[in-house]
Amino acid sequence: MGEKWGEDVVKVLLNHPVRELDIPGPKRVKDLLQELALLPESVLVVRGDDLVTEDDTLRDNDRVEIRPVMSGGQGKSGRLGGRRVGRV
Repeated sequence: MGEKWGEDVVKVLLNHPVRELDIPGPKRVKDLLQELALLPESVLVVRGDDLVTEDDTLRDNDRVEIRPVMSGGQGKSGRLGGRRVGRV
């Protein structure tokens, strides 16, 4: 079934690079990530203020943001996230 003008869609905001997509719904988060060639372990999917899981279903007119997971570690200064951390 082809896309139609005015069809209800899931609005998807992606970061890195920033872009917005209209994806026909309903669609499971797992299927959306696969369609976008994104690894579930590498991103967070947020609907409103709520984190959604791979098994959640996105409905028409939902708006979600896909954010990359950022990881960091202890730098040479011995600081993590701007706070001093002790040695183990």
